Amino acid sequence: MNIKKEKLDNLRNILSEMQSVLIAYSGGVDSTFLLKIAREELGDEVTAVTVKSEIHHLSETADAKKIAQQFKVKHLFIDIDILSNKKFISNPEERCYICKKEIFSQINEIAKELSLSFVADGSNHDDLDDYRPGMKAVRELKIRSPLQEALLTKDDIRFLSKEMDLPTWNKSSNSCLATRVPYQDEITLEKLKRIEQAEGFIHNLGIEQVRVRCYNKLAKIEVREEYMLFLMEKDLRKKIIDKLKQLGFIYITLDLQGYRSGSMNEELNKKTEE
Repeated sequence: MNIKKEKLDNLRNILSEMQSVLIAYSGGVDSTFLLKIAREELGDEVTAVTVKSEIHHLSETADAKKIAQQFKVKHLFIDIDILSNKKFISNPEERCYICKKEIFSQINEIAKELSLSFVADGSNHDDLDDYRPGMKAVRELKIRSPLQEALLTKDDIRFLSKEMDLPTWNKSSNSCLATRVPYQDEITLEKLKRIEQAEGFIHNLGIEQVRVRCYNKLAKIEVREEYMLFLMEKDLRKKIIDKLKQLGFIYITLDLQGYRSGSMNEELNKKTEE
């Protein structure tokens, strides 16, 4: 607990020294925690900005709006048509870099217009352990990552968020819908909508964490191990099969390895090992 408190104190000091900040706010666990602490330290010198795009769940945008209102933080929205970027939709391994570069370039311009000293994102210390080409864009554009600078991990953030009674402390992790499409497969609006609707349907059945990986007409469902037997119940299984076929999938599979963040990067890791 003392270590967590030290990290939190460090975060407060980092934010205080920043004086004013525009926070890229998704409504998730990390960015909500960051926004809350920034609001406490900087008052009206903090502004939140949320990106609206086809690659993001609509529910995430709604959550972000609601929480920012609760914190009484000035909240902006920007629309970004990332699917008009031909490099992005070709889905190369540096897809995340291309996306982050475009998004944060625009956010940087907003910060300049508002005369805010810094732009910050919600990257935490654990994010350094996975393949995240988007971090390169963050560094190039001089975006600050205060949670990372304070060495706060996801577990730290959830623990401290629970202590602060934040509504996101146990919220499932999420990521952009493009991460459900294998590298080199073209990203289309039709695929993204199909994935969003499939995940939303399964989530509404009581599954806290779900990913529907889209291999064209094949859906690979990832859930935590404790939900696997639940999904195999006959009536529930039929509901999922019927719904996903209705959405356009032909083959529906369950990943026996279960949900894991960044599973689409496993192929990249295998190439590196070879």
